[in-house]
Amino acid sequence: MQSLFWRRAFAAILVVFSAAALADDAPVRDHDIEPEDYFKVGLITSSVASPDGELVAYTELRWNPPKGGRKTDLWVVDAATKQNKRLTFERGNDRSPTWSPDGQYIYFSGSRKRAEETKPPYNGKRQVWRISPAGGDLLAITREKDGVSDFELSSDGSTVYYTTSKEEVDEEWENLRSKYSDLEYGHGVTEFSQVFKLDLATWHKEKVLYDKRVIGEMDVSPDQGRIAMITKPDETLLTNEGWSRVDVYDVATKETTVLTPDGWRDDHPSPYGWVNGLDWSADGNVLAFGVGYDGYPSEVYVMEWPDGKASLRKLERPSRVSLNEGTLHWRGSSRDLCLSGDERARTRVYCFESVANGQQGDFTTIADGDIATHAFSFPKSGDPLVITISTTTHPRDVFLVPKPDEYVRLTRVNPQVDTWKLPQISIVSWKGANGDEVEGILELPYDYKPGKPLPMVVELHGGPTTSTLYRLRLWIYGRALMPAKGYALLSPNYHGSTGYGDDFMTALIGRENDIEVEDILTGVDAMIERGIADPDRLGVMGWSNGGFLTNSVITQSDRFKAASSGAGVLDMVIQWGTEDTPGHVVNYMQGLPWDAADAYRKASPIYDLHKVCTPTIIHVGGADARVPAAHSRGLYRALRHYLNVPVELVVYPGEGHGLTKYQSRLAKMEWDLAWFDRYLLGRTGEDSTE
Repeated sequence: MQSLFWRRAFAAILVVFSAAALADDAPVRDHDIEPEDYFKVGLITSSVASPDGELVAYTELRWNPPKGGRKTDLWVVDAATKQNKRLTFERGNDRSPTWSPDGQYIYFSGSRKRAEETKPPYNGKRQVWRISPAGGDLLAITREKDGVSDFELSSDGSTVYYTTSKEEVDEEWENLRSKYSDLEYGHGVTEFSQVFKLDLATWHKEKVLYDKRVIGEMDVSPDQGRIAMITKPDETLLTNEGWSRVDVYDVATKETTVLTPDGWRDDHPSPYGWVNGLDWSADGNVLAFGVGYDGYPSEVYVMEWPDGKASLRKLERPSRVSLNEGTLHWRGSSRDLCLSGDERARTRVYCFESVANGQQGDFTTIADGDIATHAFSFPKSGDPLVITISTTTHPRDVFLVPKPDEYVRLTRVNPQVDTWKLPQISIVSWKGANGDEVEGILELPYDYKPGKPLPMVVELHGGPTTSTLYRLRLWIYGRALMPAKGYALLSPNYHGSTGYGDDFMTALIGRENDIEVEDILTGVDAMIERGIADPDRLGVMGWSNGGFLTNSVITQSDRFKAASSGAGVLDMVIQWGTEDTPGHVVNYMQGLPWDAADAYRKASPIYDLHKVCTPTIIHVGGADARVPAAHSRGLYRALRHYLNVPVELVVYPGEGHGLTKYQSRLAKMEWDLAWFDRYLLGRTGEDSTE
């Protein structure tokens, strides 16, 4: 029998169209993209189907210039009528929307601050909240003085589980650490996690667990008999790498079992993987989770309890798809385990079918086509799939997917994009290192016509265990903006990128500052040979690993007339010693600095800086823990004071690895445009972008 949703959907005559034709009829496009347009784009960060599939709750991220902040609000859309309703208005950075089983409420976490209020829930600390999808007054479910970290609603809707933090000081040096508590210590002072449960009928709160571990993620079994947790010994990111584990707490016996004990990682490609993405099956007999790595493919594991006895195994996956960590969802009450994955610059949704009794079925695609998936979920029945995607013509919006290649659009969060002069986006390929095929995303100006070479900027993605996707993206690192200013933009998915098979990804291990640089340079050659790029007007830019590669490229080639290096590594030993995730370096260098000194030196651009002649602008966050500012300052010192190369250093005070403030991101875009305009187009003056 057709569900009520589908009867309503067909009555409303929803338009269904194939993924190959996701774009609407061509609108009138008369708006030239400018940096300020970036701050007018709303970004859907999560979307969750209601139990009956009739509604979808989603969170929408918006900038609030010129104050500099951006916050999320909670929205809901009717799947039949496509009517949207905004539910929250206090810009509480709302996230993790969760439906009650009867669909009457949406639970979520958010932080709210009112005037001089110092008591919860309006003291600015994160709490759990509840609201009706029809709108109305918010109800604060928790009122913890220091806020909550994570929460889970029980499957029957009767209980909210949540975590808070409790500071503990080690006995060793306790007196001195306590006496000088305002100082920062490398260890010995830890914010451990506590688990509480709140009965929503009696409002009785009970502490469930305190194991002196830090809980990064939590999932409660459907019968509330077990609590699965990803834990680590302290709150540093470093302890995610190799020290994170899966614990299951038995509510009846009050005992915790470590599902991934010492020795479990012995057969992993690296001991520095991090655990993520817990999800219980609907019957509570299978727990799924993933393991992610820098440089190696992510894997999916399941723990089954047939006849009450636990059994852990890894699911077999096709090497062509790079699985995205933290995206595991069981489909309704079935044993189909679904997740998103990268495949040749697209991010689609796939399922491991029939995961049960030590077996698994086919690996199938349930959302196909030229899409980039950002979130997905299912109603209780398992159909239809609800998905948030972007394509080459629109940023993120919510769709229904009745069939793998059919999409029903529910939202139009950014209608202004329909008037933009969009770049011409295509996928190009060439022969790179080892004779392997390398792909990239090529963006050309809206009105580009073949025949005249363009100034070209090569934009290098971070990671490197990620990829540039085939989609529209107005981004502070060049995408959409550079083509709008008359440049061609090439974004290579070099060796080490996801979505091109395991061998292509792992080929970069031990060969950083080597084969991926060859991929980039051969890609530039290909664009010149095809008449797209002007060989005398080439630029290169990137952030994070893209910044490292920018530093690498300008030491190996003098063809680039301008470069923008963002938060880029200069020396691998310094990077290992100072970043918050050093397993990244150890994996690629294949050892620690004292065991692989030659590899660290070979991968570090610092030793070839004397070859640089490219005018370079350098960007970095002043509080960047991932690629500390010392790298950028060192690059600036070398180019400015010793090599006489035109250079600018822009440090963003208080910013971390990703710039978060309005003023910072606007400055980044305007500085880059001015820099490339001067050194590629020959324009002079501070207002060269106007």
